[in-house]
Amino acid sequence: MSVSRTVLKLAALAALTGAGSAHAAVEIQWWHAMQGALNDKVNEIANKFNASQSEYKVVPVNKGNYDETMAAGIAAFRAGGAPAILQVFEVGTATMMSAKGAIKPVSTVMKDAGEKFDQKAYIPAVAGYYTSSKGEMLSFPFNSSTTVFYYNKDAFKKAGLDPEKPPKTWPEVMQYSAKLKASGTSCAYTTDWQGWVHLESFSAWHNTLYATKNNGFGGTDTRLIFNSPLHVKHVTNLQDMVKKGYFSYGGRKAESQAKFYNGECAMFTGSSASLANIRKNAKFAFAVAQLPYYPDVQGAPQNTIIGGASLWVMGGKKPEEYKGVAKFFNYLSRPEIQSDWHQATGYLPVTMAAYEATKKSGYYDKNPGADVSVQQMVVKTTDKSRGVRLGNMVQIRTVVDEELEAVWAGKKEPKAALDSAVARGNDLLERFQKTARE
Repeated sequence: MSVSRTVLKLAALAALTGAGSAHAAVEIQWWHAMQGALNDKVNEIANKFNASQSEYKVVPVNKGNYDETMAAGIAAFRAGGAPAILQVFEVGTATMMSAKGAIKPVSTVMKDAGEKFDQKAYIPAVAGYYTSSKGEMLSFPFNSSTTVFYYNKDAFKKAGLDPEKPPKTWPEVMQYSAKLKASGTSCAYTTDWQGWVHLESFSAWHNTLYATKNNGFGGTDTRLIFNSPLHVKHVTNLQDMVKKGYFSYGGRKAESQAKFYNGECAMFTGSSASLANIRKNAKFAFAVAQLPYYPDVQGAPQNTIIGGASLWVMGGKKPEEYKGVAKFFNYLSRPEIQSDWHQATGYLPVTMAAYEATKKSGYYDKNPGADVSVQQMVVKTTDKSRGVRLGNMVQIRTVVDEELEAVWAGKKEPKAALDSAVARGNDLLERFQKTARE
């Protein structure tokens, strides 16, 4: 009798074990480049999604910075071990689009999974960047940022400037710089991501082309044209600010924000996603304002362009993995999730519903300027302001950095530097075009 009971118990245990394995959650690998506090927030989002249902388990894995994450994802795809979701910064978009078989469009993933998906729900300037000429949204716009202007209100007061009236134009930035310098401020102005801010976003903000073929959206046979009189004029003005000791260059990526939040520089242009870090470190009153523009340029200001990154769905995955990805992307699109992400990080709320929810919560009333990034992006884009989507864009930015650094160091004049950057960049575009045809 006891033997029979033991057998029955073992059989029941085996059945339960089998049922458990049969209903094990489908694992969704998500490789990303979010570090520090952003990494913590990514883990929090994944954990909340995993707790909200039992069919799928999203596993976020940090793979280093943007360049390293993209390289790891491409290498893994070639080796047959790519994640289901890969975060790629916006300058890698054209490369991902041209990688045949490497990705599955988000709109297709959502449709095949039967998940509700309305591309019109996303902020136009954001969704448009990641949408093909056929109207397909290719990747999910997870962490989108844009360029904004930060300023030290305490330094403004000391210089006799109205802390509630930031400079609206670049001529005013130069005027304010003189007063800030005269009041004892060691550095009036600095910037992060100089190519993104002062050439790419600058072009869109002034409704001026950065490259032909509508900045690459019209085809791969595009060429750079950011050596126009307007671009030369702007870089010349920045060069003048360097000579006068107003503008202090801090590095190619996000190094300069430290010059702002430690009180060294009174004005700063950089990513809207710098807000959380500045808020955490600044020991002074500061504010966020729109990017300055040149008032004599017709059509300015237009809209700034996105930075940050999007989530690409990799090819060659099982149907159940794609269903899990679709569920997760729907979760990420919820207004409450996007609103929380926006408020915690400074990244854009990528849907209009999330923006409205944030506004209704009173967040913008309590944090003036936090909606500047959205205001710069909600206008209807033009063929000139949709963004910059070029092949070999990472390498082009390196070329731009080298040439602009030569200007700041007094080794090259602005026109010569921009002409050289365009010529060198066009060589890279020709190589990409040749590869894309093969």
